[in-house]
Formats: sequence, structure tokens, C-alpha cells
Amino acid sequence: MRTKATLACMECKQRNYQTNKNKRTTPDRLEFKKYCRFCRRHTVHRETK
Repeated sequence: MRTKATLACMECKQRNYQTNKNKRTTPDRLEFKKYCRFCRRHTVHRETK
């Protein structure tokens, strides 16, 4: 089952991205390096509740 996942910047805590996630294949939290327009650089973005 696919659910919506929101990704937040770990430095400024802004929620910048939304994506879909398959809970069966990836039960733990997603983590990507993506561009944060508030920090103006690439930072780690982690899935939030």
C-alpha cells in the first residue's frame, strides 16, 4: 500500500517535498539529500509524520 510521505529539511525544519512511499518495501523513514530553498543549499531531508 502506497502512502504520502512529507520530507522535511533537518537543518531548518521546513517541510519542502512530498512523495509516495510503499510501506511494505520501506518500513523505515525515507532520507534524501535534496535542495532546500530556505537554506539555499543541498541538505538532508527526512520523512516526517
